[in-house]
Amino acid sequence: MDSDVEITGPAQRAAWLAREVPPVEQLREDLWSIPVPMPDNPLRYITAYVFALAGGGLGMVDTGWDSDDAWDALRAGLTAIGGDVADVRGVLVTHMHGDHNGLSNRVRDASGAWVAMHPADADIVRGMQHVDVEQFIREQAAYMVSLGADPETAASDAPTPERLAGLRRQAVPDRLLEDGDLADFPGWSLRAVHTPGHTPGHLCFAEERTGLFLAGDHVLPRISPNISAGQRLEEDPLRDYLSSLASVADREEPVEVLPAHEWRFRGLGLRTRELTAHHEQRLAELLDAIRTHPHSTPWELAGHLTWSRPWEQYANSMRMFAVTETVAHLRLLASRGLVVGSDGAVVTWTVAVR
Repeated sequence: MDSDVEITGPAQRAAWLAREVPPVEQLREDLWSIPVPMPDNPLRYITAYVFALAGGGLGMVDTGWDSDDAWDALRAGLTAIGGDVADVRGVLVTHMHGDHNGLSNRVRDASGAWVAMHPADADIVRGMQHVDVEQFIREQAAYMVSLGADPETAASDAPTPERLAGLRRQAVPDRLLEDGDLADFPGWSLRAVHTPGHTPGHLCFAEERTGLFLAGDHVLPRISPNISAGQRLEEDPLRDYLSSLASVADREEPVEVLPAHEWRFRGLGLRTRELTAHHEQRLAELLDAIRTHPHSTPWELAGHLTWSRPWEQYANSMRMFAVTETVAHLRLLASRGLVVGSDGAVVTWTVAVR
């Protein structure tokens, strides 16, 4: 989706348009951005932010995907700014997805650094350490069947053992950060801002000394982060996300927004309004699809919605995330009293009689 925000990372934007990885950049005298490539992902890279700490050493926000290429890129980036992975004293993880927390264990092993994240995401990471991989894959496939997929397609879209192995290698944090806590980055004033939605424990960080806002995946300059609903019916992640957008919009406008993907920008309030409008439009589109195709499954309804590419091109994890994002929108419509789900193993949806 197009945005009217002011682009403050032109080199990142130019690299994006050229389908390249951007350069390492010095953003302030004591702050750098290091792009870390991601394998087989349309976002191509994540931006790790590196802070020079008072008294010596470095602090990092996010680390990158757990792969040898990503590890080499991160180390090369640290070398380029005159540092080394051994200099890292602490890692702040915006959320538990593998492209953000994946290399945290390697960084910790090489430097002795502590790793911190929100308790809600820490619980997920901790739970993945002991998960039965085959059982987890079966449960994910069964969930997709309950959303309307045929068993063969559900099995093909389920996560692979190799991908889950990466999740099991993620760093369990040494420290926990709640909303409002100050991170232990000497010389900086990084305050944690809990913004659930993309994950239950997603954190942004407001740097009170400089006016910078590290947005993680909560607010990106061009795309809307995936908001997916899992198997727990009491979860309403889109409601959480919209509430988090509203709370961020109420903050004083930051000097610059530093997202985990794409490019830096200015205009946080504007971007939160754009993202809110996008989801309200998607909710309206979904409601129209249910009116036109009553008694449809989430899988079927996802195929009636507008995506960034034709629905027929979606497969595997991209298709799974699209369907579970459709479920998140269905749950919010249901909580607003606009749609009703059927009983049974495979739920279908109709417009509520009012």
